Amino acid sequence: MANGVIDTIMSGHYSARDLAGVGIGNSLWVPLFLLFSGTLAALQPIVSGYRGAAEYPKIMPSIWQGIYIAMAASAIMILLLTNVHPVLELLKLDAETARIAQGYLSAFAWGVPPILFTLTMRGLTDGLGHTRVIMVFSVLNTLINLPLNYILIYGKFGLPELGGVGCGWATAIANWGAAIALMIYLNRSKTYSRFHLLSEWVKPRWQDIRYILQLGIPIGFTMFIEVSMFSIIALFLAPLGPEVVAGHQIVLNITSLTFMIPLSLGMALTLRVSYLVGADAMAKARLVARSSLLLAFGLSCISAPMLYFGRDMIAALYTSDATVQGIAIHLLMFAAIFQVADVIQVSAINALRGYRDTRIPMLIMLVSFWGICLPLGYVLTFTDLLGYKAGAAGFWIALIVGLTCASILLTYRLFRFRLPVHSHAATGQV
Repeated sequence: MANGVIDTIMSGHYSARDLAGVGIGNSLWVPLFLLFSGTLAALQPIVSGYRGAAEYPKIMPSIWQGIYIAMAASAIMILLLTNVHPVLELLKLDAETARIAQGYLSAFAWGVPPILFTLTMRGLTDGLGHTRVIMVFSVLNTLINLPLNYILIYGKFGLPELGGVGCGWATAIANWGAAIALMIYLNRSKTYSRFHLLSEWVKPRWQDIRYILQLGIPIGFTMFIEVSMFSIIALFLAPLGPEVVAGHQIVLNITSLTFMIPLSLGMALTLRVSYLVGADAMAKARLVARSSLLLAFGLSCISAPMLYFGRDMIAALYTSDATVQGIAIHLLMFAAIFQVADVIQVSAINALRGYRDTRIPMLIMLVSFWGICLPLGYVLTFTDLLGYKAGAAGFWIALIVGLTCASILLTYRLFRFRLPVHSHAATGQV
């Protein structure tokens, strides 16, 4: 996420058009990336469940099946991201913005394999309760990306001045550097000596891959539903001009950044609940899951005022363009309002993932976002059927409605959910 913030800020100060191009590029790769990374996220509760049940020999075979899934996902993403010309033509972007978006995506695509490999290894490290490992290598990734962004955007040290396209190359290089460093660490660390990747190699097993996909695809599709909504909004707003897209991108970027804290706690909640389910401590799992909603509400009481009262400063940080600043400041008011619903829904859905309940939450998100939010946003933004045409703010008003519906339904599902009596918690087989 920090890399996305860096890309947005640096491209924004280079030019509003580069910010729009990078923003459109982000809107195309982020949903795809989260579809596949969400699928791989199934490894975390699977490994955590094995740890809770003390079934350690099952861990590395599962990780290898995750690697095979990551390899296939990488090939698909590279193919799609390097051939987005038809989508850009449909958006009717001006030629320069389209060129920047395509160049950014073509460069970024080559950093997809290492980041998906890193997320597969996250299933191992996080599943074993060692969450600091990926944190360290994520920071390393950002530390590599930051100077490379500056060098490639502005053409320092004799390199060509690439503008927003340079952000894509910087991210790709940083992804490879962090992934290689992570591989070296896991290979040499005594902590992971019993989970050696190469010595415990296994062939692809369709039954095991299918199990991961059955659990992971609903997670990935749920994340795709939510994030693609924000991305589709950016694409719908494209005809309104690069300034509107840039303002929307700033708000999307900062709200995504604040979302990282409740999302991270939600991921920890998934690990904790799945571990307790694996250990057959169901009463404690319920207590942890429900009490997390109080923590989520407390977090929203911090993030909402920060966004509302700090919106002028936030907009100025991202861009010096007065028009873009004004649009961002206006939209940040709505972003502040939906913080409560947003953090509650992410806590509830992650608790349900700990119980391996992924399909019903996926349907709830589908109805809330695609059934309610998208059509309502289109009506509010482009028509006056409900009294007035709200412009870009219409989609953000609709997001408040959609997120509120999702948070209510997911919370209800969490309080009503019970694992079947015959559920085998350790293996996840029902």
